[in-house]
Amino acid sequence: MSVDLPLVARGKVREVYDCSTPAHPDRLLLVASDRISAYDWVLPTPIPDKGRVLTQLSVWWFDQLQPVLASFGATHHLVSATDVPASVAGRAMLVRRLDMLPVECVARGYLSGGGTKEYERTGSIRDVVLPAGLVEGSQLPSPVFTPSTKAELGDHDEPIDFARVMSLVGAPRAEELRELTLALYRRGAEIARDAGIVLADTKFEFGLAGESLVLGDEVLTPDSSRFWPASSWAPGAAQPSYDKQFVRDWLTSPASGWDRASEPPPLPDDVVAATRERYVTAYERLTGQQFT
Repeated sequence: MSVDLPLVARGKVREVYDCSTPAHPDRLLLVASDRISAYDWVLPTPIPDKGRVLTQLSVWWFDQLQPVLASFGATHHLVSATDVPASVAGRAMLVRRLDMLPVECVARGYLSGGGTKEYERTGSIRDVVLPAGLVEGSQLPSPVFTPSTKAELGDHDEPIDFARVMSLVGAPRAEELRELTLALYRRGAEIARDAGIVLADTKFEFGLAGESLVLGDEVLTPDSSRFWPASSWAPGAAQPSYDKQFVRDWLTSPASGWDRASEPPPLPDDVVAATRERYVTAYERLTGQQFT
């Protein structure tokens, strides 16, 4: 990727460039690479077309979720996915610059991953008490808001309770974040269900434009969500998925030989191909469009 613009920030997957003009001083270019991260490491092997899937799926979701955002007096940060440099066409979005809020807004509709481990220890996820008898993959009685901090590159996101969210952004804004996160999750889960996919959990990031709440970053992608085939969903074990859990599973298997302390190993060709297939399948099933 080559962009002749000032670099503002580089994350695990994305680069952000300044493309402000006198008429639009708040414009940024958000470019998604094919890098993939896991366990707070950027892996040495890219996944072909991953950045294009993330971008094009996010663009589709912004459109689908706009009515929910509008009902809260909110909007999203996307300005255009076509008015971008040719060198990054298909993997870049022109967006509004926001004052990002320091909270990862996580919604869970099913028990999985770290949520399962915490539930098994405490019967709760953070300050959300759950009923007894749930297992990995169980659907929760209703979706729950389980936020975390938003760490800098190289640091770890840390789970936080709702009191901590209120201390970070104030009680009214915290309530707004919780209600909007759950509303967006419910709508996303409904759309996914119609496409034969279980949206187990996801995260959203929000910022402010003045005092207005704006949905930013990416939305409901295989990087930020757990997508399970609805046809094979069966509580009691880890679920097949259309997301990067496949990569996580390989990294923690004996086949990788990785100790999670040193640099992660390259991904084998078959793991790369299978991961790409999962990302593309998520895009095509959700949107009903062929990925090209």
